Amino acid sequence: MSQSLTLRRPDDWHLHLRDGAMLQAVLPETARDFARAIIMPNLVPPVVTAAQVTAYRDRILAALPQGMDFKPLMTLYLTEDTDADDLAAAHASDLITSVKLYPAGATTNSASGVANFDKVRGVLERMAEIGCPLCVHGEVTDADIDIFDREAVFIDRVLDPIRRATPGLRVVMEHITTRDGVDYVLAGGDDLGATITTHHLIINRNHILVGGIKPHYYCLPVAKREEHRLALRAAATSGRSRFFLGTDSAPHTDPNKESACGCAGCFTATNTMPLLAHVFEEDGALDQLEAFASLNGPAFYGLSANDTQITLTKSANPTVFPSKIDTDDGPVTLFDPGYPVHWSVT
Repeated sequence: MSQSLTLRRPDDWHLHLRDGAMLQAVLPETARDFARAIIMPNLVPPVVTAAQVTAYRDRILAALPQGMDFKPLMTLYLTEDTDADDLAAAHASDLITSVKLYPAGATTNSASGVANFDKVRGVLERMAEIGCPLCVHGEVTDADIDIFDREAVFIDRVLDPIRRATPGLRVVMEHITTRDGVDYVLAGGDDLGATITTHHLIINRNHILVGGIKPHYYCLPVAKREEHRLALRAAATSGRSRFFLGTDSAPHTDPNKESACGCAGCFTATNTMPLLAHVFEEDGALDQLEAFASLNGPAFYGLSANDTQITLTKSANPTVFPSKIDTDDGPVTLFDPGYPVHWSVT
């Protein structure tokens, strides 16, 4: 017997679309299920000015297949040379929805990020004045800090001082991976939110390392211990308004993942909603899936929830997802949860 669940069409509050041939191939995978997405600006070169945002948005819209309804929510890449006036004008015209902070060297294409946070203090103060949210990749990059501790240390050394020094700054802690991140959001005020990815609800660090290295489970921030995964699941399924979906779906071709120095990222755009239905059902929280995927994010960003709906159906037979997405740059492997999933978007 089948079971169905209808909810407002979801949004993805953290998405990598890349550019060129990769953009052409992966954009339909998101636009099929999601109405909007916050688009990451870490291209090469990064998207650091309003003019570059406009050009990138236009390339995204040109790549959207005819008949698909999807709105890219654009971001500026914060650097130590960001022009506050350019940023403010882009926000006032609704060209950008937020600004992205990458600590220099923290993840893919983050070399242009911030090393000296004092140099962006004035920009952050301007953002607080105009109500422009800051999306944060929350990891320090100090060589003496263990990679599994980078998020917790970032909260103490960087994020909390920034928030204390910049009252009113709206901050999204993107792809939190630890109990520390969950607890910090719960202790914060209404100007602090967090996204949680699909894959961090499913895998812990054992999935990457036990029985051989699994490059398609390698992501940044890296998956942590099981206790942290369980804390993320409790937060996501709680219905609390300041936790919402950001897949961080990050396509890389197989040769770039399966190499001596493989790229970080899990590609989940294609199967996120069925996977979430599985997770939420497993935790007895299907009634909270709409809040996490469709309601909490728009509310935090001051936007209306989508008027349209999608329906998820559970069937007796497992859903068959493609193992790879073909692109002109090469194949991209779809995230595999490691167990059968019976939900699909119908």
